[in-house]
This record gives sequence, structure tokens and C-alpha cells, in this order.
Amino acid sequence: MSEFKNVGTINYNASMKDYTSFKIGGPADILIEPSSIEELKNAIVQAKEFDLPYMILGNGSNVLVSDKGIRGVVIRLGDKFSEIEVNDCEITAMAGAKVSTVSKTALKHSLTGMEEISGIPGSVGGGVMMNAGAYGGEFKDIVKEVLAMDRDLNLISLNNEELNFRYRGSKISDDNLIVLKVVFELEKGDYEKIQNLMREVTEKRNTKQPLTLPSAGSVFKRPKGHYAAKLIEDANLKGLRHKGAQVSEKHSGFIVNIDNATAQDVMDLIGVVRKTVYDKFGVNLEREIRIIGEI
Repeated sequence: MSEFKNVGTINYNASMKDYTSFKIGGPADILIEPSSIEELKNAIVQAKEFDLPYMILGNGSNVLVSDKGIRGVVIRLGDKFSEIEVNDCEITAMAGAKVSTVSKTALKHSLTGMEEISGIPGSVGGGVMMNAGAYGGEFKDIVKEVLAMDRDLNLISLNNEELNFRYRGSKISDDNLIVLKVVFELEKGDYEKIQNLMREVTEKRNTKQPLTLPSAGSVFKRPKGHYAAKLIEDANLKGLRHKGAQVSEKHSGFIVNIDNATAQDVMDLIGVVRKTVYDKFGVNLEREIRIIGEI
């Protein structure tokens, strides 16, 4: 087994069920959790030296890991890569910081702008990559700049315009860049108003989304002129179950892990949903969740 040095925490044969919100997935050969940019660089350099494939993972909230797991190295930018700093109306967060934690920091300092996205379950790195959004707010509205790294380990600073934000996409995803730090530009606001709006958003999520069951959030992107959840519901698929996976009874845009679902269970159910919706309405649902690992 290749021996990594100065890369942070190393876990061999790591069950990906423990690192994804879906609680699904086989083992990763090697899982590394760096706590600094230097350790991240070391991990990538050594993976290349050992001729091992590697991939970057954030909070694991928008992915489905295959049942066979992931060969090579998973470099997870999570809690160990999550420092947050506040400077006047700007919050700088490392890529692994949770969106919810950064939002609480904004509230603490009476900074407004993050209320709508405050309940997004992922990390800020993943949020930037896919321009995550909720309740009318998106990352593009509040990101000032991003420090990223390309696969040749060059550091790149990108401002909002250069990030080419669009619906569920950005230059980060286009160019396969690695987010390191995100600078959010917010505004001074009223603590109670910010708190009330965040509570309102939390209440909406709790009421409408199946937060008590493992899932990867919205399975499909919003089709032009439609809502994926409505199409799925109109196709009478709400609550449809396949083995351990189920189209959520609470929100048909979600697939939930109801009973030790496998990745194959979820994939099969996605296939049924896509085919049925296409057959009934002629709309092709595009997946929002990423499928990773050995197929």
C-alpha cells in the first residue's frame, strides 16, 4: 500500500456510507482529509507519484457513490478544511465549511444575504461549483471571489464575473477546478429580521422536504418551463418504492434511502422516473446528483 506523508488524516478502505448524506456506497481505497492547502497539494502530488486516481469530495450531500466503492484516493474537504473568518461585511470560508455554519456566522454578525440559502446541506465548495440555490437565492448573488486550484496545482483567483455562474453550473465545474476558499460579500442588516427569515426558510424546508431520511437533495435539475417534482407527482410516481429506495412521499423531487438502499436501487428508480415522465410528458429529466465510483 502506498504510504502518504504530510497529507492530513488517512483512512484506508473507508466506507463511503459514512461520508455521504445518502448513506450509500462501497469503500474508498484511501480517504484523505487535509486540513490545509499545503496538505491538499501534498495529497495530490503523492497520488500522482503513486499513479493513483484521485477525486475531490466535499460534504457528500449531492452524490451517489456506487456499491463497488471508489478506487484510488478520495480527498475530502470537510470539517478539517472549514475555517471561517469575518472582516466587516465579508466572510471568507474554506471550501469544507458547511453552508449552514457560514449562515449562522452571518447571523451572529448581523450580515444579510445568506438567508435563502441558509438551509442548503452542502459545503461552500460544492455550493460554488454548482451555484447552489434555494427559495430565490443563489451563490452567484453573494460570492465576491473564489481562490481555486487547477489540476496542475496552480492557484487561481476568480471574481464573480469570471466564475461564469449559471443555473447549477460555474467555471469551477466547467474547468474541473478545486475550490479552496470562498469570499462572500454581504451587507449589514437587522439581526432579528435575518433570524426570522432564516427560521422561515428552515420551517419551509422541514415542512416540505424529507429531512429525516437519508437523501442527496433534489435528484433532477429543473427542466425549462417545468418543475421536476410536479412532473413526477403528475406521473403518479410520488411514494414509488424500489427495494430500499423511494420517491419521497413528502417531496417527489427527492429519492430517499428508506431501507438500506443500494446505489443500484437508486439508479433503477431514477431510470423508472425518467422513462415514465418522458413517456407521459415528453420531458427529459436531467440528473442533478453526481454518480461517482466504480461501476
